[in-house]
Amino acid sequence: MPEIVISPSPNFDDRGPGFTVDMLVIHYTGMETAEAALDRLRDPGSQVSSHYLIDEDGTVHRLVDERHRAWHAGVAHWRGRADINARSVGIELVNPGHEFGYREFPEAQIRELEAVCFGVLTRHPIPARNVVGHSDVAPTRKTDPGERFPWARLASKGIGLWPGEADHLETAPGALAQALQEVGYDVTDFQAALKAFQRHWRPDRVTGRVDPETARRLFGLVHLVRAGDPDYG
Repeated sequence: MPEIVISPSPNFDDRGPGFTVDMLVIHYTGMETAEAALDRLRDPGSQVSSHYLIDEDGTVHRLVDERHRAWHAGVAHWRGRADINARSVGIELVNPGHEFGYREFPEAQIRELEAVCFGVLTRHPIPARNVVGHSDVAPTRKTDPGERFPWARLASKGIGLWPGEADHLETAPGALAQALQEVGYDVTDFQAALKAFQRHWRPDRVTGRVDPETARRLFGLVHLVRAGDPDYG
């Protein structure tokens, strides 16, 4: 675990009875500076926080203890469940985001993120399919951590999933919506869900439209999800 700067935020509460931490949600700050992001995450009036904030130089701030519910996901859904904050650890990465000049995540930042993630995954029973981005759980509202985030790299180290492409090609909207839902997406807005999937698993073509590689990769992900789910097979 990296050295951590304790930077307490007052924006948290109890997780509530019956909640087990089984999700890890990654964000970007979407603000112009790290200082502005840290101030906002610690401002009682903002009503937002996260468990960790990782600066571009790799400095790790702990804002909320993992025992508590940080307020990072907002209105969100995954695998048919809401109140994502109650069952997740949230990590914010300093990055100006799409509004203020979205850029690559520096090596020092990603290296420390990996270390933080390994610690979280050691402490909580989080399946690989539940390592997601903010845009995955709130596809109509959010775009972070975005298409520049190195999901494939993290998956290669055991943090999340990265699918190959399925052999068959299925492009019927109904089948694709069912596949997205099986992965975990709320498909009330199909195009938004598909675009969120692309941001995570097909980042070179984030269009919200079906193309053969998107379809094959989606069904490849379904195969991985089923393979890792004890309720299947």
